[in-house]
Amino acid sequence: MNRPHYDVLIIGGGIIGASIAYHTAEKGFKVALLESRGLASGTSSKCDGNVLLIDKEPGFDSRMAIKSQALIHALPDALDMPFEYRQPGSIFLCENEAELEQAYSWVDQHNGVNDKAVFFRKLDREDLKNDSKHFSDHLVGGIECTNDATLNPYMLTYAFAHQSKKKDCDIYEYTPVTSVEKDGDAFTVRSHEKTFTAKRVINAAGIYAPHVGRMLGIDIPITPRKGHILVSSRAELMGTRKIQEFGYLMTKFGKERVADKEMNDYGIALVHEATDSQNFLLGSSREFIGYDHTVDHNIIKLIAKRAIHFFPSMKDMSMIRSYSGLRPWTPDHLPIVSETDVDGFYVAAGHEGDGIGLCAVTGHWMAEMLDGTLEEDLSPLDINRFKGGIHT
Repeated sequence: MNRPHYDVLIIGGGIIGASIAYHTAEKGFKVALLESRGLASGTSSKCDGNVLLIDKEPGFDSRMAIKSQALIHALPDALDMPFEYRQPGSIFLCENEAELEQAYSWVDQHNGVNDKAVFFRKLDREDLKNDSKHFSDHLVGGIECTNDATLNPYMLTYAFAHQSKKKDCDIYEYTPVTSVEKDGDAFTVRSHEKTFTAKRVINAAGIYAPHVGRMLGIDIPITPRKGHILVSSRAELMGTRKIQEFGYLMTKFGKERVADKEMNDYGIALVHEATDSQNFLLGSSREFIGYDHTVDHNIIKLIAKRAIHFFPSMKDMSMIRSYSGLRPWTPDHLPIVSETDVDGFYVAAGHEGDGIGLCAVTGHWMAEMLDGTLEEDLSPLDINRFKGGIHT
């Protein structure tokens, strides 16, 4: 039987897998991408389009975001298909003086370690009033980052795939991986009756990366973390930039903030994103409840209530739909981008809510890892960092 053989086989057709396909095909590798359903049908189509630095911890995390932002900024010229890229910047809103003090410290930390071209600025109450008439009067200030951008993740995934196919890349949709085996120097990957062989395999399966890892006896500490989003009808925008509450940082890293118990229990924090269609997305929530995609209408109500808390005039606006998605969470909130104990088998997953913003740098680094040109120290992203006792 004639089995297709590839230099690189990628498992997972979300934005991470598509970015890796694009970057590896650009390097001249013969590439295959296998997706169990349609491209971008999982997490990548059930999220917002954040390309953020403002919520990254200063140090390696922020440097990674800056690198990816620069790569994404260049993509409109490199890709044939548009993906609604804009760079409006972002704002964190603070409700009280304690939050404001922490937020200002966050600015100082970033400006102390990042390139001076990265612009973080402290905002006072008057700055907020000048920025949007819709902000609640109780807000005391905030911070902004002008580097932050937004894009359509569904469209970018397809743009990556389109460009990849113009090189030496085959894309197989509706091809779920049923087994992965290592035989000598090559891998055999099966999808029911289809069989592929490859020199190297990259597991970019997101929340399903642990399932693929187990096929080769590899433990991958990724857990699905559920989040909800609301979509408004077309209306006057609350603001053109990314707008979040500073408490979003608390919910992201599992810390308590001043909010109702129910808000904290579900990790609900304001996230507002304007779109090219002149409507906006509202989030967010964070839960560990397995692989359940069901929309919880109580959580939807709480997200709406939280949004009105920051934008009182939003109480008169219409929402046209809601959806939920599962983000691939790791215990230290950093993705896994590394080779494994099985020679030639790699993992590129676990980005949680940062997969959109970090897609470009992940694909770029994976391609460099494969052709031996990687100079960046990626030890913070190595899968073996979890062998010291960090568990889900």
